[in-house]
Amino acid sequence: MESFSNKLSVFFKGMAMGAADVIPGVSGGTIAFITGIYQELVDSIGRLDQESLKVLFKKGPLPFYRHINGPFLLSLGLGIILSIVALAKFISTLLAEQPVLVWSFFFGLIIASAVYIGKDIKWTRPAELITFIVGACIAYVITTLTPSGGEVGLLYVFMSGAIAISAMILPGISGSFILLLLGSYATVLGAIGDLFDDLVAHGKIIVVFAAGALIGLIGFSKILRYLFKSHYRITIAMLTGFMLGSLAKVWPWKETLSTRINSKGEEVPLLQDNIWPTTYAEIGIGEPLLLPAIGMFLLGLAIVYLLSRMDHITSPEDGPDPAV
Repeated sequence: MESFSNKLSVFFKGMAMGAADVIPGVSGGTIAFITGIYQELVDSIGRLDQESLKVLFKKGPLPFYRHINGPFLLSLGLGIILSIVALAKFISTLLAEQPVLVWSFFFGLIIASAVYIGKDIKWTRPAELITFIVGACIAYVITTLTPSGGEVGLLYVFMSGAIAISAMILPGISGSFILLLLGSYATVLGAIGDLFDDLVAHGKIIVVFAAGALIGLIGFSKILRYLFKSHYRITIAMLTGFMLGSLAKVWPWKETLSTRINSKGEEVPLLQDNIWPTTYAEIGIGEPLLLPAIGMFLLGLAIVYLLSRMDHITSPEDGPDPAV
């Protein structure tokens, strides 16, 4: 039985994941990885199968709850949900008002995470090196795609949930950015932010999205669970590539090329191009805030380092025997 302190720790890690998933370009899976709960998350979700249903119907709810690692999933899920509901508006505002500092922090966080998690990859092994390169290329290409816009129906919201949740549990692949690409980001985030303004209409969107997300999560977690058990190092190489490939999306200095109207009727960036800090000032976007940005970057590095020193990050050496 997990202690209260362990449950509380998982809850706060869930809040961090939820906060990250709100930001297009940052992955909640990355947060799960650097806090050392990624494999437990994948394994626990993977237990939601036919065997778990047999346990539920033959032995009852409590054995089922234990079988699927319920204390962990409940604590994490509550943290994620509370964070998304409570912090969606705050993070959106912070990102709009201080984008350079926010992106600088996550840039440092992701670099440090990728370096730490990938430090035991055997770079001389062709399979691991090629897989790393493929992962980096996939993530980079995804970050360069142009998001869609417009209204979406409930069936499309369901499909978006299934696809986006698969991305959310992959380090380096942002579920929010996938929603942007699919054109569902404004609809879903708007429904969450304005839930109590129209409980029926917005609640319907959230329920449909959650149903799609649940189905996608269960299915995709089984694939990840198999890969971790059968091809651990290759999987780590792929995920490390995902992280580094996503850095283009979180580069702090950007020039907005086109905009979109969000659910609040506000104009927000749609398509952006990465530029140098000097160019940021030259074209009149604003002060590059280079020293504060470096400070936030170092803070991101430091957080990952401190977590690693506290043994909150699971080293690849602690995983299953590598298979190539």
